[in-house]
Amino acid sequence: MTRPRAPFVRRYESDGSLSADLYHGLLHSSWSRLLLYFLTAFVGVNALFALGYLAQPDALENARPGSFPDAFFFSVQTIATIGYGKMVPRTTYANVMVTLEVMVGVLGLALMTGLVFAKFARPTARVLFSRVAVVGPRDGVRSLMFRMGNERGTSIAEAQAHVVLVRDEITAEGERIRRFYDLELVRRQSVIFPMSWTVIHRLVAPSPLHDATPASLAASQAEIYVSVSGFDEIFAQTVHARHVYRAPDVVWEARFVDILSFGPDGARDVDRTRFHDVVRTTVPT
Repeated sequence: MTRPRAPFVRRYESDGSLSADLYHGLLHSSWSRLLLYFLTAFVGVNALFALGYLAQPDALENARPGSFPDAFFFSVQTIATIGYGKMVPRTTYANVMVTLEVMVGVLGLALMTGLVFAKFARPTARVLFSRVAVVGPRDGVRSLMFRMGNERGTSIAEAQAHVVLVRDEITAEGERIRRFYDLELVRRQSVIFPMSWTVIHRLVAPSPLHDATPASLAASQAEIYVSVSGFDEIFAQTVHARHVYRAPDVVWEARFVDILSFGPDGARDVDRTRFHDVVRTTVPT
């Protein structure tokens, strides 16, 4: 019996691990995790240097003999170039340790500054994807649909959507493989993406989903990958976002609740509180 594989997305999505690529892992980490890494490294480096100072008795003047806290806080003052002057290196060994620690501190500050600047300067798209995709009629044609919303105050110009179906299939030789299908969209590009965008794929031949059912999607471990990119007018750079819908995330025989309204002056408004809401079009059999 063939052993079931883990969902495809788990093999390719980053888990934030630092083992493969330290710089990429740090840059990809959340702000809270990055600050935790900085704090851990700071405490660890100072603890190592404190042990180094304690390796020679009386290396530090005005420090209590064998006191780890005194050696640790002297290390903190040294690596941060504070220099209160209360505790000072007494021996040549201690001065060599101070020299090494200052070099580590300067390099560490430069690396930390570069990472923080890179995270601040990196352009990112804040695209809100509907929690579910729906299958229902649109302009009289059975279609797969999902919503995207631009959460930034600025517009994304020349936005493009790319949707791919990924599912397990059995070849003529009996080999189980993972196949990719580009899904044709009613509108793949949008000149401007200011508020919301309903992406539509019609379930008609030759669509690989034209005869799909909830059971067939689940059996093939089907996943629908969405990638959207565009030009951010503020950053003057290309930004992108992505999302994945799995078989349980597809609601059949349903449509999205209308969220577009018009004010007294004719201005369009989007009700984000109902962005994810759907209603049934027919009772599923």
